[in-house]
Amino acid sequence: MRAEKKFISAEYASRLSQSPFFLVVDYRGLSVGQFGELRKRLTKAGAELHVVKNTLFRVAAKESGIADLQGALAGQLAVVTGKKDFAAAAKVLKTYQSEFEKPKLQFGYIGTQALKVDEIRAIADLPPLEQLQGKILGLLQAPAQKLVAVINTPGSQIARVLKAKSEKA
Repeated sequence: MRAEKKFISAEYASRLSQSPFFLVVDYRGLSVGQFGELRKRLTKAGAELHVVKNTLFRVAAKESGIADLQGALAGQLAVVTGKKDFAAAAKVLKTYQSEFEKPKLQFGYIGTQALKVDEIRAIADLPPLEQLQGKILGLLQAPAQKLVAVINTPGSQIARVLKAKSEKA
């Protein structure tokens, strides 16, 4: 492999090792303006979109220990990577695809776990991370609130009875 190709492959491998996930999309049919708009939206979600050369990306994925992508890479592909929330990036892609019918999602990985298109869409349909955390916190707090109410009930009932007796007398 030539020195330039080794450098590009090492750059791909570096991006993959720094990102907990990656998504592969076929960007055929997107205009330059549409591609730029998709990049902006992904940047807001904490992700990046990069056009890749398939053979070099295949080598980088293998070197990073992520996967052997033999046969999985074909066509004009771009890779979405990020350091934050996988679901946010998947949601941006799904929304953009519903608006413009492009880019076409191919597959993705979280760590070394392969994800199919329908699995990625299911993750994109989940509520935002903050909302899920709020729901979990609410579920954890509900039993404690009920316990406090049960413990306080007899005491408050006794107080009401004593107050009623004192008002009668």
